[in-house]
Amino acid sequence: MSETEAMENSPDPSAETVVTHPWTRYVAMGDSFTEGIGDPEPASPGGHRGWADRVAEELSRGHNDFAYANLAVRGRLLQQIVDQQMAHCLSLKPDLITLSAGGNDLIRPGGDPDVLAEKLDSVVQILSLGGATVVLFNGPDTGSTVLGRIRSKVAIYNENLRTIAARHDAVIADMWSLRQLNDPQMWNADRLHFSPLGHHTIAAMVLDSLNVQHTLQPLSPKPLPQRSWREARSGDLVWAKAYFVPWVVRRLRHRSSGDGVTAKRPLAGPVFGPGVPLGSGEGPPGAEDAVRS
Repeated sequence: MSETEAMENSPDPSAETVVTHPWTRYVAMGDSFTEGIGDPEPASPGGHRGWADRVAEELSRGHNDFAYANLAVRGRLLQQIVDQQMAHCLSLKPDLITLSAGGNDLIRPGGDPDVLAEKLDSVVQILSLGGATVVLFNGPDTGSTVLGRIRSKVAIYNENLRTIAARHDAVIADMWSLRQLNDPQMWNADRLHFSPLGHHTIAAMVLDSLNVQHTLQPLSPKPLPQRSWREARSGDLVWAKAYFVPWVVRRLRHRSSGDGVTAKRPLAGPVFGPGVPLGSGEGPPGAEDAVRS
């Protein structure tokens, strides 16, 4: 078979695919990671896309009744996520919930992974009482970002998460084992959030964890050229001035990057976004208003 014939006969990853799965209503809870910071998209609600939107886009393929809400707000601590998002989440009656929380707590001085896990255990128990599938995220294993400085605390928290997941029949989205995240191109310039490529990679991992067929293709990012010590040091100084110092100042002033920010998708509605076929090009009556609310 010629190369041209092989290309013509190969499946088109962009073609509409009917995804088989049992879920009809998905609610995402969390902080900036779930909000999609680092993956800017002006056409998406809130101006960011992120892994959760990408997961919802895939799950909505061939499911006209599929609904998605994203309650995540940047800067939120675990207790704030519980206080501000859990009741709203339950009121939407989801059958699929993703919860990523605790990262902002761990990165602060005194963040205790055991205390956080004890609090999270009761939260997962409540979320799963109605029969919803709950997906939890462990922390990535990378020394190339700010998170590398708290690697031991992340490792302890991850083991606690596995115990919680086993206790409540939750699913673990295993970022610790996702070695692709060691590539610098997976990270935003602030070294705290993921880039569009990172969000794409995580979305594929989440769908794989749910055993859902999807059209997200693995990417092979071009390696960055090796930098000299002087170039690397200069980059570190620029990063510290632009990102790290402002972050420290906000902590000292007891301020958060999420002050004044509200959830980008507070209502569960149809999914609109790049890569989501809409058939005739029109959604159900009122769908656009629901998504933009």
